[in-house]
Amino acid sequence: MFRGGLDAEYMLNTRRGRILIENLTAYAFLGPAGCLIALFGLFPVAFAFFVSLHRWRRFPDEYIGLANYEKALGNLGYILFFWLSLLGFAATAMMARRLLKTLRRARWSAEWPALAAGAVSGFALLLTIDWFFKLIPVIMLIPRLVRGQDTSLALFMEKFGESFASSGVHEAGNAMLVGLLAAVVSLSIVLRRFRSDASGELIVFSAITTALSAGSAYLLQLTLQETELAIAQAREAGERLPVWSQLVFISAGIGMIAAAYVLFQRGIKALENRRFIFMIFSGLSLAVGGYLVMAEAPAALAAGDDDLLQGFWVTVMYAGGTVPVQLTIGLLLAYLLFQPIRFRAFFRMVYFIPYITPFVATSIVFRVIFDAGKTAPANRMLTLVGIEPQRWILERSSLGSLLGLPDFLAGPALALVVIMIYSTWTYIGYDAVIFLAGLGNIPGELYEAARIDGAGGWRIFRHITLPLLSPTIFFLSLVAIIGTFQAFTQIWILRTGAVGSKVNTASVYIFDELQNSNRYGYASSMAFVLFALILLMTLFQNRIMGRRVFYG
Repeated sequence: MFRGGLDAEYMLNTRRGRILIENLTAYAFLGPAGCLIALFGLFPVAFAFFVSLHRWRRFPDEYIGLANYEKALGNLGYILFFWLSLLGFAATAMMARRLLKTLRRARWSAEWPALAAGAVSGFALLLTIDWFFKLIPVIMLIPRLVRGQDTSLALFMEKFGESFASSGVHEAGNAMLVGLLAAVVSLSIVLRRFRSDASGELIVFSAITTALSAGSAYLLQLTLQETELAIAQAREAGERLPVWSQLVFISAGIGMIAAAYVLFQRGIKALENRRFIFMIFSGLSLAVGGYLVMAEAPAALAAGDDDLLQGFWVTVMYAGGTVPVQLTIGLLLAYLLFQPIRFRAFFRMVYFIPYITPFVATSIVFRVIFDAGKTAPANRMLTLVGIEPQRWILERSSLGSLLGLPDFLAGPALALVVIMIYSTWTYIGYDAVIFLAGLGNIPGELYEAARIDGAGGWRIFRHITLPLLSPTIFFLSLVAIIGTFQAFTQIWILRTGAVGSKVNTASVYIFDELQNSNRYGYASSMAFVLFALILLMTLFQNRIMGRRVFYG
């Protein structure tokens, strides 16, 4: 025992031992944060996807595959899941590429045990996830099983214990235990006998690659199976379901539009006039062609949920009508409050108050201001300038139709415009404060040098302030777009039954389905679609706007 203690102490005092202690210390500090991210970030997404594959009303019901997505999005649901599985394979390829790069720095003959241990660990993780999601619905059925009985803690614990031995869960649990045992044994062997500097990295990359490839294969199999089943059911009913042709045309249209964007980018950077004209014309042609080829998209959405599609359209109008306005006004306010004026701190506090005031209180105030009665403050102001009173939060008609504009310029309903005004008023103070922090980080020497060179106020703002504020603008635009797609509280309070779906964003419609209809599976499918849409928009925004950010 004493000899073993000396050996352990000696190993920890070596270079490898010190590196091991540093790594264990770092993981010990990161562990709680990782658990919180997994519990409150990754698990809700995975569980929402699991629920969306079932008919779920308060309690778990039968497995129905992609039926909820087909009901919400029509044939586009199958197409989106097909591309989602391909994106999963693309992520697998990227991870495998990193794995190969790590292998090039080490010897393959010496590192294969680490690769094998990582693959076994990845399969063990998948088996654990499979067991967990088979166990959860059984546990959630306990309240239904004990209904009408004398409920007690002992009865609940009895049913809880029986859940682990139920059909399907028991077999999945045995498979999970075998997988975990194999993972522990393989990792112990590698770390004890075949450990190297690259072993940890190879194990992690191999496990992630294995889990991603298996998950993508399952998603592709599910999509193809559900698609073929839907086509077969349509044929039996004497109908035609052109899913594969729609997939080809929609994908080709998206590809052409993406190629047009690349050509536009290269054309802007072209120095020769001929090359500039050719690139711009080619990009324009591809964009028009892609738009025409994507004509199958409306047909794919024809069988979708009209209320959900209307909710997405309202969300897009809400985001387009609030984000640019609140960022512009916030930037102008910040630029003015950055000047050496009197009571500057007081005005900063005043503009920030709407953001920290509870939404419920300020929303009720806005309901009073924009009430449909003639004595409402907003209608009194309109009367003073000779305009007839409006119904405001009760008005279903679009703003453009009220102004006499054509239908294609109709825009959002007047009730939605009121909500846009409220959201803009609420967030401009927050944007102004963040912009003020960005303005404070710009060196004053740049402004002095520009004034010495004869630059005016607009040139200084255009060529110094805006470029150096681009990281702040990028951050605020990203947060604002995500926030508008998740907006709920102010819309829920300010909406009325008279305007119906004219102000219901996607998040409000999802909550309606969950609260009023108790269709948990269908609501989860829509929530997952909204999550995927926000994620894609964030990725595209990082890709497009991130390149234009100047970090000095």
